[in-house]
This record gives sequence, structure tokens and C-alpha cells, in this order.
Amino acid sequence: MDDSQYNSQIEKIASVLIKDNISLDEQDENKLKKYHEIAKKQFHLQDEPAVQLVNEAFLYLKLKGSDSADPLQHGDQFGAGFS
Repeated sequence: MDDSQYNSQIEKIASVLIKDNISLDEQDENKLKKYHEIAKKQFHLQDEPAVQLVNEAFLYLKLKGSDSADPLQHGDQFGAGFS
């Protein structure tokens, strides 16, 4: 998978998080499981990659809210792994 596809997946999960108005600091595994399952079904991922994708979507939203730079375009500046 190329970077643009992965970034698109992050944005799709992020849009679901925004729609659900979930706290960007959510730690409740029962609440997070919903997003892990969405990632698994929508993108055909296994457990760990789905968790990683959801975590990166949370990180993306946090970075997006804290700076005017787009974290998907400048993620290497944050050490976030986005490219």
C-alpha cells in the first residue's frame, strides 16, 4: 500500500471519530473497539494494523488541531510516521 492510500485510511477513520465526537484522549478499550472493528472491516486489516491505524487517526486529529500545518503532509517533522 502506498502512502496516499494509508493517509486516506487515516482520514476516513478520523472522520468517523469526529462524527462520533469522541475525546481525542479516549482510553476506554470498549469504546475504541468500535473503531478497530471499522478499520478491520473497511480496510481488511488484522488486529494490530487496525489498532495502529486508529491510533494514528487520533494522532492525526491531535496534530491537526494543534498546528496549521497538515500532519499528513508534514508528519516527518512530528516524528509521526506520516509521509
